[in-house]
Amino acid sequence: MSRLSLAEMKRYLSRSVSSYNHNKLRGLIAEVQLREYLGDIGFADRVSVGGWILRNTRSENFGNTSIAVFPEIIKPNTTYEPSNDPSVIPHGLHAIGNVFHQSGINAYYCTASIAERNNAESITWSSVQLGIPGNPVRRPFPQAIAGFTNRNRRYGWLRHKAEANKIPSSAVPEEFSKENLRVAFGSMYFAEVSDIDGVFWGTQHTYPLEIKEKTAAHDPGTGEYFGLDLGPFVKLAFYAAKRGNLRSLFIVREIDDERTRNLRQWWFITFEHLAQVASWVGLPGGRGMGGGRSAVVRIPKSQFQPLVANTLSRL
Repeated sequence: MSRLSLAEMKRYLSRSVSSYNHNKLRGLIAEVQLREYLGDIGFADRVSVGGWILRNTRSENFGNTSIAVFPEIIKPNTTYEPSNDPSVIPHGLHAIGNVFHQSGINAYYCTASIAERNNAESITWSSVQLGIPGNPVRRPFPQAIAGFTNRNRRYGWLRHKAEANKIPSSAVPEEFSKENLRVAFGSMYFAEVSDIDGVFWGTQHTYPLEIKEKTAAHDPGTGEYFGLDLGPFVKLAFYAAKRGNLRSLFIVREIDDERTRNLRQWWFITFEHLAQVASWVGLPGGRGMGGGRSAVVRIPKSQFQPLVANTLSRL
């Protein structure tokens, strides 16, 4: 088995992602900083790595099959080979998988094997389904996943020239692992894909996270507010429609201004509450993470709670 350098991970990302614009970079940084902050306040073991939620498309049964996948985070210059050891599954992911499973979404933890040194395209993945009874069985990923429409020919995912050197080194391994897993799935199946920034498990419910870095804007009717793009809003609504113990949180890293980007406060709001107080009329937004223009719903800042140990312990 072989290993990858940080430079090879960045090279791959430069080809798999169309653009690392400011919004996408700030989102990646916010995810890393949130996990650091949660560790500082004693909640490091209550948040998972990021992943993807995928739904079937190119079918008359569009959206009827949904899965969540979480990758093993590939560390630079580390050897990876197949393993059936269930202890490699991060703490809490089985509990998270159980909640997804009860909501009709199969969840998988995927581990990597690297065949050629510094060749990211030589990675193969295997998966174990989370949250089901019995001993986990590891299967080839995505070959063993059912319910999606096969591609007739390979799609050229690795065709871009993004400036991946802009990504902080601390964020590269997770971003690379997620991207390589996404490309592996998309090379075999058609799917609608959205990212999961992480999952927080509280004492009562399990919460997929949507994490953004923002300054507060002002509107005469709403007052100070944070905007949320329509795509993430619909994704959080999808979780809510599944009911059960699967809830979601919109987390904001509020900064002082666009130039210094100093932290003012971490905030959060549950989607259940967000849906009650969000504006009914959307606003044109700026460029989203994918580079296109977005539509934004407004959520009054006064409706958010500070993201601190006391408020988190009540979730």
